[in-house]
Amino acid sequence: MVELNHSADSYRKALVATLKQQEGLLDNALEEAFLAIPRHLFLPEVPLDVAYSDDAIPIKRDNDGSVLSSSSQPSMMALMLRQLRLREGDNVLEIGAGTGYNAAIMQQLVGEEGTVTSIELDNQLAQRAEKNLQSVRLGAVVKIVSADGALGYAPRASYDRIIATAALWDVPTAWEKQLKPDGILVAPIWLESMQVSAAFVVQPDGTLYSRTNIPCGFIPLRGMAAGPNSIRRVSGSTLVLSSNHVKRLDSAALHLLLSDDAETTTMDIALSFSEIWRGFLPYLTLNTPRDYVFALYSVGENQRDYGLEDSGFALITRGSACFVKYQGSGEVRLFGSADAFLALRDVLAEWERAKRPSADRLRVQLLAHNSGETTERPNATIYTRQYHDVHVWMDI
Repeated sequence: MVELNHSADSYRKALVATLKQQEGLLDNALEEAFLAIPRHLFLPEVPLDVAYSDDAIPIKRDNDGSVLSSSSQPSMMALMLRQLRLREGDNVLEIGAGTGYNAAIMQQLVGEEGTVTSIELDNQLAQRAEKNLQSVRLGAVVKIVSADGALGYAPRASYDRIIATAALWDVPTAWEKQLKPDGILVAPIWLESMQVSAAFVVQPDGTLYSRTNIPCGFIPLRGMAAGPNSIRRVSGSTLVLSSNHVKRLDSAALHLLLSDDAETTTMDIALSFSEIWRGFLPYLTLNTPRDYVFALYSVGENQRDYGLEDSGFALITRGSACFVKYQGSGEVRLFGSADAFLALRDVLAEWERAKRPSADRLRVQLLAHNSGETTERPNATIYTRQYHDVHVWMDI
């Protein structure tokens, strides 16, 4: 047991050292919290080296193997907690307890005078999170609620901070009502075919506005506030496409297109993963050519379908598709006519002429339906959702 504890302690310190390599990621309070809370106790069936990797770790899967819940990637946790700007004594609501690890980190940050309430839709996971919190002596401190997070948790409102650890189609109105006027609401929200972790603050006119928006990838929120299905698996393969416009994709037709001979070419500009993920994709999100579908894609682990592997993004139209792997140094897999590749090349050239604006220029504002509120951003892309019109633009 002594050797195990020593190993866990060493792994925990190594994880923190890894996070510290990312400039500006950890402040002193976050570093102390990650050192104080042992992640492996929230993942008791996972090997130590995996538990302390900077990776998201699935904790529950559906019958078809798709992930229903996971322990978030520690570096992404840190980014969102920096957005949340927790203070000692804060009253915090979390949507999506998962293992309970994020709630434990937050309790460490808000201190003995602060309160953390975490809602989990899955009763089995809620019970597991409670047990995990007991293992670090926080079972009587952090409150786990087994319920649909769309309704928030009124008995402990109002909240200084609200954070969601599942991807939203829209922000439920209950959360707005339960957030203090000077509070912060951090949540991954779908835009076109990618998500950003937005840090919303209440404006004088009552709208929610986020200036800081970080590209991310979270499991979609389930329950009453779940959005439409945005996932499409191509027939007879492990290729999965994620897009707000999957209804426009005919799986059988796409299978035929991708089954024909393909060409390999390169983009005019070779981009790193970071330049694609944080730079070009946010721009492509707001500048997808008309009649094209912009999608993210992934292929099953250690699989290769249609000559594709790993993950990346795609631009698809009738009779033409091009796929770009994140780690492919600009390599493009082209199917059918060259239309999709030419369209992609045009957007890339526009992005280059605009001096490569990245996610730090993204702005998101939520305007309630029929509220009479207006935006002065004529170039904003507007997504109509359950409760709000989501206005998105780049501040260039």
